[in-house]
Amino acid sequence: MPSCVPSAPGFETPGALIGPNEVAQAMSWDGIIGLGEMMNFPGVYTSDDKMHAEMAATRAAGKVIGGHYASADLGLPFHGYVAGGPEDEHEGTRKEDAIARVRQGMKVMMRYGSAWHDIVTQVRAVIDDGLDPRHFLLCTDDSHSQTLVEDGHMDRVLRHTIEQGLDPVIAIQMATINTAAHFGLTRDLGMIAPGRYADVLLVSDLSNFQAEKVISKGQLIAEDGELLIELPSFKYPKWATKSVNLGRIIKAEDFRLPASGTKQTANVIGVIENQAPTNHLRMDVQVVDGEVPADYEQDIVKIALVERHQGKGNVVVGLVHGFGFTENCAVGTTVAHDSHHMIVVGTNDDDMALAANMLAQINGGQVVVKDGRVIGQVELPIAGLMSNERAEEVSAKAASVLEGFVTCGCGLNNPNMQLSLLALVVIPELRISDLGLVDVTKFKIVPVFEE
Repeated sequence: MPSCVPSAPGFETPGALIGPNEVAQAMSWDGIIGLGEMMNFPGVYTSDDKMHAEMAATRAAGKVIGGHYASADLGLPFHGYVAGGPEDEHEGTRKEDAIARVRQGMKVMMRYGSAWHDIVTQVRAVIDDGLDPRHFLLCTDDSHSQTLVEDGHMDRVLRHTIEQGLDPVIAIQMATINTAAHFGLTRDLGMIAPGRYADVLLVSDLSNFQAEKVISKGQLIAEDGELLIELPSFKYPKWATKSVNLGRIIKAEDFRLPASGTKQTANVIGVIENQAPTNHLRMDVQVVDGEVPADYEQDIVKIALVERHQGKGNVVVGLVHGFGFTENCAVGTTVAHDSHHMIVVGTNDDDMALAANMLAQINGGQVVVKDGRVIGQVELPIAGLMSNERAEEVSAKAASVLEGFVTCGCGLNNPNMQLSLLALVVIPELRISDLGLVDVTKFKIVPVFEE
């Protein structure tokens, strides 16, 4: 059950609100195994009543409280966070993060997604420092559809973990029994034993983990990478498939960044490749005809957050560094964790407006525009986040978005993952919301241009 809607109260406007009453109700539903990602970590260690009431409802139901401590500070804030109740954590990027979490009784979720590559550092806590592997789980935390179709999901994570020098059986343990035990599911899952679901993989070589046959609940469902069953269809309600509500046509002038003088010092979001955190950069930018344009030489382009839930049409504009765009381009997405407004980054206002309006037209997804033409697109009509097409079809369309990034000059690995997190106002250091730029280290709104 989601815990933080909004993720950081007072710093964004979500499309809905979730609080202790909703969490308590959801804890009685079938299939709910816990409280997801307690992202408002300052709210936990400063004793926010709402956050603690949600965790209390989860604990009363005997379910797991999921963690999300996106800070490098392992001092009092971290210890206060753990004492507050979260039982697992997936935001660590360093070996010392893994060690600190295990020492405080947490389960470390080491992630290897399309763009988050944190196993290589954290697994050293087991291999080099001898920490008990029963306290470690494997996860992805965001995998691009092309990654899933072409490289795999948890099997890909297993192969990567084994490549770091970990015993294959220990790696498999981290992906199976450890996870089942953590979430209290060992009566049904986590091992091949009487009374459990007959979920079995047949693999010839554990070191090069490739599932040749997949058996789920006793039924052979996949063999040699081919799905053998038909997936059920589902009819989604209109409120879920018509979720991009801009309230108006977005115009190029919505993306202007007015400024005075000839030069300004700007607060700029700095993208870090293969990492979820960003850098808070302070960079000098030129003012041209009363506004700040993109600066190819400094690798600075515009970033805009467009409100899409209430139909208000609000547009907040800032600057971002690190995408490497060299062409007239814009990229837009309605996958914008966690409030999932619309994010558009681009080098010119016309292409940014086209990207925003195209996303509204297709009811959500991701688009790439170059010189006034759409060159990459994947439709995600279910809440602007999901597709009801087959994985292979989604992968091919999503690949066109990644190819579009490359055409625009971007050389980052899976840059749409970085793009989708630029509105997540609980991961340091600098993010954008419908209320402005958010300094996540100080939790305050900051201007684009410094006084």
